[in-house]
Amino acid sequence: MKRKIISCLLASFAVLSACKSDNKNAKGDGPPKTPEVGFIQVTQQPSTIKSELSGRVVATLTSEVRPQASGLIKAMLFTEGSYVKAGQPLYQIDSSTYSASLEQRQASLLSAQANLDAAHIKANRYRSISDTDAISLQDRDDAFATERAAAAAVKLAQANLRSSQIDLRYTTVRAPISGYISASNFTVGALVTASQAAPLATIRALDPIYVDVQQSAADILKMRKAMASQGKVITTAPVTIITEDGSTHPHQGILQFSDRMVDAATGAVTLRAKVPNPEGYLLPGMFVKVQVPQYEIPDALLIPQQGLAIGSGNKGSVYVINAQNKAEKRDVTIGQAIGNQWLITSGLKAGEKIIVEGRDKVKPGGDVKPVAVTIPTSNDLSQSANGN
Repeated sequence: MKRKIISCLLASFAVLSACKSDNKNAKGDGPPKTPEVGFIQVTQQPSTIKSELSGRVVATLTSEVRPQASGLIKAMLFTEGSYVKAGQPLYQIDSSTYSASLEQRQASLLSAQANLDAAHIKANRYRSISDTDAISLQDRDDAFATERAAAAAVKLAQANLRSSQIDLRYTTVRAPISGYISASNFTVGALVTASQAAPLATIRALDPIYVDVQQSAADILKMRKAMASQGKVITTAPVTIITEDGSTHPHQGILQFSDRMVDAATGAVTLRAKVPNPEGYLLPGMFVKVQVPQYEIPDALLIPQQGLAIGSGNKGSVYVINAQNKAEKRDVTIGQAIGNQWLITSGLKAGEKIIVEGRDKVKPGGDVKPVAVTIPTSNDLSQSANGN
């Protein structure tokens, strides 16, 4: 009986001790645990600043086909919307009047040549007579003048004949450039006139093709000032085209030039890219997005977005782990977004450790348990058009 009483007292004491211990821990009287945080080490790397801009597709060559001869269209020699080659016949204009004019001028040339032959014979005869008393000087001069006039008449007739030949060739309207031809604005039987205002059709060269983009002059100035001491301007570089359905064009283009003038109406500068288009996916007038590389930085400091707290303007803050494994809050200056990273222009040095996981667990100056982590990064996403 005595043993049972002692066992019950011991059991009650153990229960009371456990409850007391639990209450003590619940009140937070135990030592706090050091928070575990993930960090990455800041490194320098070459990077390219890109801008994603809106652009419009433009044909590299555009030719409005107009007749250079007047008459009725007798035949249309192409399929609308098809690819035509330079020099290919497109329309046949009635050539009967031009053929008659050509024959008339051929006859005029024959007549002029006959007159030249007669004048040449007479002039040569006078040249062979040595006795100046046999002919008058006036007759001799007249013969020589007639010979020269007959020679001039032949040249005029030859020029008129070439003109008629050209006019006759113009009755066949040919493609001035290679490209895709539009629907015809005139049908067979329509009367057309030389150099009329309305084109018969339009031909556009689509491979390669141009993409013209507009960038705010203010954004260009802001970026150039920011990059003045860090990078260099890219004048020619590969560009990526994103079509309206969100897909990437299978061929990269080349940035050809940036205009040196600001459009007074829009306040923007025009940039032009030349893009291969063998499949014909890009069509004139289409709107696209263009990822344009604009600056190269040989030793950029980039950090993951989750390691940065963004403040006002271009300011932000990070937590740096110092040599004593304490979290040190550091103010930094932010540049452009490059992919899923931020460019840091001041406030950090290569080799420093910044917290990218568990920021909410730390306080400035507090102890941390650092664990190295790997954050997948991407430089493929472009800076937005407004530079944010």
